[in-house]
Amino acid sequence: MRELRDIEGLHPRDLTQRQRLLVIFVVSLGVVVLFYTLVYNWGMRALENRPQSIFRSFQTVVETMTTTGFGADSPWATPVMNALMVTIQLTGIVIGFVALRVLVIPLFEQTPLNLAGRLTSKADHVVIAEYQRDTDILLDELEELDIDYVLIESDMEEAKRLSDDGYQAINGNPEDRADLDRAAIERASLLITDAGDKTASIVLTALEAHEDLRVISFTESTRHSKALAEIGVDRSVAPHALIGRRLAEKATMPVTVDERSEEDEIDIREILVRRDSPLHGVRVRDSPIANHPNLTLVAGWFDGALRLPPSPDDELTPNTVLAVAGPEHEIDEMTTEIGGVQSRPIATPSKVVVAGFGEGGTAAVEALPPDVSVTTVDRSEGRNPDIVGDVTEPETLREAGIDDASALVVTVDDDSTALMTIAVARSLSSGVEILARVTDGEKTRPAFRAGADYVLSIQRVSARLVAAEVHGERIMDPVSQIRLVRANAAPFAGETVAEARRDTERGWTVIGVSRDGTVHTDERTAIKADDDIFVAGSDEAIQEFERTVATS
Repeated sequence: MRELRDIEGLHPRDLTQRQRLLVIFVVSLGVVVLFYTLVYNWGMRALENRPQSIFRSFQTVVETMTTTGFGADSPWATPVMNALMVTIQLTGIVIGFVALRVLVIPLFEQTPLNLAGRLTSKADHVVIAEYQRDTDILLDELEELDIDYVLIESDMEEAKRLSDDGYQAINGNPEDRADLDRAAIERASLLITDAGDKTASIVLTALEAHEDLRVISFTESTRHSKALAEIGVDRSVAPHALIGRRLAEKATMPVTVDERSEEDEIDIREILVRRDSPLHGVRVRDSPIANHPNLTLVAGWFDGALRLPPSPDDELTPNTVLAVAGPEHEIDEMTTEIGGVQSRPIATPSKVVVAGFGEGGTAAVEALPPDVSVTTVDRSEGRNPDIVGDVTEPETLREAGIDDASALVVTVDDDSTALMTIAVARSLSSGVEILARVTDGEKTRPAFRAGADYVLSIQRVSARLVAAEVHGERIMDPVSQIRLVRANAAPFAGETVAEARRDTERGWTVIGVSRDGTVHTDERTAIKADDDIFVAGSDEAIQEFERTVATS
């Protein structure tokens, strides 16, 4: 069971239908008892001429409503008081039946048929029509970001399990308009569908109820994208192809260094957080790289998402790749000092082996630059790979050229096969960069232990993609080229290097100052008008810098 949400600041819209019903019942019961107590107390004084305390009247009303007796007050002489007592008795019987049917019986039902009663009030939420991956990962991601949602799950037992665990899930058929209405589809802002062949039917039914609904659809193949767009899908995502492209982009991320100092070369290097690294679990703000006075953290990849620059709150894991700029000798010293990481110059590989030539492998090959030599391997001859064979066999990988390959992209369909391929490849080559795709998020850590340098999980990436789409953000896009340029320092005159770096939202950052043939990267260095500065960032950000800052 997940932890209950903090009750502080609880709003009525956060209550489920059953919780709201319970609140209404308790409040109504209190009002009825209070009303009868006041009337009975007045009647005993004014009609029966037997004044008594309000607490004695309260006791008599409760005894009467629960049919446990009248106490010492009976009998009553006036017709009005007798009629009042009969009314109180009947009211108690009605309330008892309501409590039994609405509150008591459902508690003893082993499988509630209407899980919608547990839903909180919905508006501008996400409706998820089936989800064929790890549902808990997706829903945890949405709840962590405080994104309201309803999951329609066709399997009754799975829907009940999710609902019992506190998730906003109902059992139903998302092709059925009535079940979509139970999920408040007419008030939703986004529909996520991952239902295979049922996708078209679900989307068309949902758009009948809400024609302005934004729709994202997961599909196994990019071949369906055009057809889905025709019926109203705003974005279709093929996770296997998406991750295949991302792995290829990561393996061939281009970086240009346009200017170098003659005295001390400014360089950009990748710092790869390897398995068993001491940086594991450390926040960016607490890392020795971020706190180094002469190095600048330009960009980072966290579970496949590019952050430029990284947030101080981002956590470093064995799946993290950092782009660090600064003097070459400083980067080398830092890499040696922290251990458990690998530093390498960022350059486009000359040879890449792609293991698995299905949807993901094909997308990876298409994403690789034309000047890269690519060898594809697959056990299925029908996929037309360069080499037909078992990628878990050393002979097959040697035939593919693993010994002199700069990168191996693993996109096989089975996680067990992927782990074996990684282990065999690492035993054959200690220098090849291994980038792998796994389906199960729990296989990410074993993949690192097997020897992978970079791993993406379909389950995790799919969940993060959904969460980002709700906020209108884009992730898993092609990586922008990172550039390092020299510019006139006049716009920053009077500031220190640290002050010039303080804005982390613009996509570029000041690396250091060039003065009299020497590069100064210490954050305390004051910038003078006749200095030059080194600036690093993405292509787009550098272009913006050159238009708006360098020319000012």
